[in-house]
Parts: sequence; structure tokens; C-alpha cells
Amino acid sequence: MTDIQSGEKVQYKSDELRKTMEILFYAYRDFTGVANVILEQYDLGRAHHRIIYFVRQYPDMTVSELLTILKITKQSLNRVLSELIDDGFVVQAMDKKDKRKRLLGLTAKGIDLEAIITKAQTNFIQKAYDASCNDTDISSFKSVLISMIDEREQYRFKG
Repeated sequence: MTDIQSGEKVQYKSDELRKTMEILFYAYRDFTGVANVILEQYDLGRAHHRIIYFVRQYPDMTVSELLTILKITKQSLNRVLSELIDDGFVVQAMDKKDKRKRLLGLTAKGIDLEAIITKAQTNFIQKAYDASCNDTDISSFKSVLISMIDEREQYRFKG
């Protein structure tokens, strides 16, 4: 961050950065905890949720695109994806243009589950915003989060 008065970069102390890390750990724990309660009812975990979320967010994405977003191995993805397909949450279709590609989509059951979890998590975020934020705070918070993402993927959130 740059100091507005001097124009110089602000160097935060190690203990302040560690405290921020701790806050981030707790916030992530509670944010994902909201989803975990719902996922447990379906005997699913966080990996299942991430797949369901991104397949809903980007319909007809390829397995390769999903691997890029999740940054996991194909072997890890295949195990969880197979469970979601077998349980009727996700469908795979062959790309009509390139038969080697598998396109992913959610079934009605998958769409319903994603909507339930997303509603719970957006309510969680809304409550936090209501408790402590104005529009400038929210914009700054999002900017910090985006800056934490690999630079090659920040384009997804700019503009």
C-alpha cells in the first residue's frame, strides 16, 4: 500500500501481517463452515463444493479449464467429479466441435444444491458487510483479495 501523504510504500510489521493471516484463517474457516453444514447433509465435502460452484459459474467449461481454476491434479479431480456424476449433481457431455473435450454442467439437483450453499454463503458475507462496511470499504476489501490472487488470473475480476 502507498501512503497517501508521502507517496511511499507502507511496510507493515511482521506481527501485523501475522495477525492478518490469523484473521484470514478464521474468516475462511467460518465462511466454509457455512457450506460444510449443508454439504454434510449430502455426504459431500469442500472439493465437491468447489466443483459444483465453478461448473455453475461457468457452464459448459471443460475439465481442463476446471483443473486450471482449481489447481489440482487430474487424478484428484477425477475422483471427486466421478462421485458428483454418479450422485446426479454433474453431467458430462462431449464437445460437438472437439470430441476430445468433455464439457461439464450441473443437473437440476446440482443447481439446487449450489443455490442453497451460495445463498447461505452470500448471507454470511452480507451480514459481515452490514456489520462493518460502507461501499468504499467493500471496494478496498475486494481489491485486497484480488491482489492476493495469482497475477495471471486477476483478469477474471478486473473491469
